[in-house]
Amino acid sequence: MTKKILLVDDEEGIRKVLAISLRDKGYEVFTAESGDKALQIFDRHEPSIVLTDIKMPGMDGIELLQKMKSSRPETEVIMVTGHGEMELAIQSLKFDATDFITKPIRDEILEIALKRAFERITMRKQLRAYTENLETLVKEKTEQLLEAERFAAVGQTISGLAHAIKNIAGALTGGSFVLEKGIELGDEKYLHEGWEMLRSNVARVKGLALDLLNFSKEREPDYQLCDPNELLHHVWQLMGETARKNGISLDLEADKELPMVWLDPDGIHRCIMNLLINAMDACLDMDCTQPHGRVVLRSRRKNGWAVQYEAVDNGCGMDDETKASLFNKFFSTKGSKGTGLGLMITRKIVQEHGGEITFTSEKGKGTTFIIRLPTKNLSGDLAK
Repeated sequence: MTKKILLVDDEEGIRKVLAISLRDKGYEVFTAESGDKALQIFDRHEPSIVLTDIKMPGMDGIELLQKMKSSRPETEVIMVTGHGEMELAIQSLKFDATDFITKPIRDEILEIALKRAFERITMRKQLRAYTENLETLVKEKTEQLLEAERFAAVGQTISGLAHAIKNIAGALTGGSFVLEKGIELGDEKYLHEGWEMLRSNVARVKGLALDLLNFSKEREPDYQLCDPNELLHHVWQLMGETARKNGISLDLEADKELPMVWLDPDGIHRCIMNLLINAMDACLDMDCTQPHGRVVLRSRRKNGWAVQYEAVDNGCGMDDETKASLFNKFFSTKGSKGTGLGLMITRKIVQEHGGEITFTSEKGKGTTFIIRLPTKNLSGDLAK
């Protein structure tokens, strides 16, 4: 690449002598007798080095330096000073001049100044190349890391699914064995027990498939204007008999002053059902110390929210480790009986509504889950 130098000086003799010397050294030299002319050549030819006198009529070297640096900061500018102009030379360094040399200009001093300038140019190019390579390397490593994280997430999902399916398959095998024994022995009790085991675990397979479909789909809530207490009452009625059979007191505390609310009735019904089932399971847990299980389904008006649903139980509660993992994929407090998808789906549906789900729990004393849903205007905007 040709090394371009712009030589600026109002004295024609100096321009001619320096231009000849620089061309003999292999440089492509442009000359200008003023700052204005120098800027025109600078914009047209983009020299990498500028050699300019400090004291010139009109635009002086300091002003020329500032204009060039503002246009192309990477340009190396060497200032040429006369005796008694040392303060100006030092001032030029503050404006990022590369160096300064004094008149009369000696070839060896000029050669050193040019060498420094080209070393800075070379260093800047190397730094730019290094930075670009580093950016490329960071991008490649980031993509590799993201790919590894995706594979890890897939592996975690497969592992969780395999564990859930293995549990259900084991229960199905056990049910089949009991059913076969009933057929072999003609024992009606075995037949009934085996059939119930098969039926309940087929339902678990169906539930797992539906949960996976619901969790994988991105969907907008199907908003309808609903009585928020109607959903609560329907879940309470559906699970009332199951609660009684298991000795659990299931109470309903609905705020009758709640207004109609825009929400997805199917989605929120599923959320309330999931929380109620978890609450009842907590009351039946072998670690539960309460003599009588009790669950309360509650609705109320909360400042800033359209409705707040609560599921309160006096069951086994959770320790700190369990609480920290509660919303993780496939984490379940039910051992082999659970898939860990219920709370994940519940949170997903609530978040799709723009709401929030929180909980408090104390080991041995019970748990409270809270769902808050925001007000939805007829325009479709959500506002708390």
